[in-house]
Amino acid sequence: MASEDELNLLVIVVDVNPIWWGQQGQREPEFTLCKCLDAVMVMGNSHMAMTRTNRLAVIASHCQDSHFLYPSKTWKSGDSGGDEISSSRDGKYELLAVANNLIAEEIRNIMAKTEVTGNSTDTLLAGSLAKALCYIHRVSKELEVGQEMKSRILVIKAADDCALQYMNFMNVIFAAQKQNILIDACVLDSDSGLLQQACDITGGLYLKIPQKVALAQYLLWVFLPDSEQRSQLVLPPPAHVDYRAACFCHRNLIEIGYVCSVCLSIFCNFSPICTTCETAFKIQLPQMVKPKKKKLKQAA
Repeated sequence: MASEDELNLLVIVVDVNPIWWGQQGQREPEFTLCKCLDAVMVMGNSHMAMTRTNRLAVIASHCQDSHFLYPSKTWKSGDSGGDEISSSRDGKYELLAVANNLIAEEIRNIMAKTEVTGNSTDTLLAGSLAKALCYIHRVSKELEVGQEMKSRILVIKAADDCALQYMNFMNVIFAAQKQNILIDACVLDSDSGLLQQACDITGGLYLKIPQKVALAQYLLWVFLPDSEQRSQLVLPPPAHVDYRAACFCHRNLIEIGYVCSVCLSIFCNFSPICTTCETAFKIQLPQMVKPKKKKLKQAA
């Protein structure tokens, strides 16, 4: 059993790519970004209501930037769930009501400032995960003497993977593994090879939900319990992990390629000079065999 004073921090990273959600609204009008955020708030409220020491953070992963939805700079208290929850007049926990209002206000401000200039649906997921790790590190530095903390990251992925973020993404994964931070992934659309690797390396759960409208049920069933409680539950079977790497030249997933011995960059075709670190490789060319000169036969 976990100690009563143990801090349990959950950071939820939500993909709010406006282009993908705009296309999703045309395909499935019953599941929109608002419905997704409602499910996220249900998950966050349940996490904070379980124990008084549970803390929550919500990060919006945009195609242009990453934003903290909760806690935000506008909240003067500076706490994200450590204080005891008090009830308000309408019967709702005051802290939960504040969190819901802040998330709704921040997402409205983000969407109002969004200027879509292209058709790219790439989400800056690697940057959002790096920001989540930085926040977890900051909270760990504020712990009291003798207090312990468990932390995990839940990624709600919508848009497709971006091969350009492969190196940054892998750096984030290994940093989370070194800090014993679990990364869970709830995928709404196509499978994500990067998140499959992240969950497998850090010991988290990866799930592509079969029905988007049931997002809240899957969040409460699979991702609300922590790593110790999951061993007592019957969860979906683990997915097959795609460990193929993306080449640095064409950003394609490859099984066999060439690796730079200096910076470990991966290429699908051989190049005498690494385009990442500009290292020139020494190529051992086959030795040229000189033809033997034929000796002229002396005339008798």
